[in-house]
Amino acid sequence: MPRLSVWFVRAALVYLALGFTFGALMLANKGVSFGPWLWRLLPAHIEFLLFGWTLQLAFGVAFWILPRWRTQRGNEKPAWAAFFLLNVGVWMVVLAGWLNWEAGWLTLGRVAEATAVAAFAIHAWPRVKPLMEINATSSE
Repeated sequence: MPRLSVWFVRAALVYLALGFTFGALMLANKGVSFGPWLWRLLPAHIEFLLFGWTLQLAFGVAFWILPRWRTQRGNEKPAWAAFFLLNVGVWMVVLAGWLNWEAGWLTLGRVAEATAVAAFAIHAWPRVKPLMEINATSSE
């Protein structure tokens, strides 16, 4: 497995653990009230599981499994940028909610996440072979 895929998957598992922990704390709080402050974990719980775990795991598996041309994955810089931007974006969104930062920080975090998706698409796009090319090469 390529090094970047390992980083994506490991980071995704960290976010899975954090998201499940926050979810478990909020669920336990429903039965035995620890304090109303625990409900402030809900946005972080959603962010960690939706973007931190799901999207990051999808990026890691896609980087690993998409077709390679002559064992080359192409320019990996956009994929590394996607890893960095996605993690920075997730933490900016979470911290903006926890620390009551201005709405601009939340927006900046979302822009970082969207830019991460665009950077990963830029990397992956040349690796996806059109269906017509696949049929033409397999019939030869």
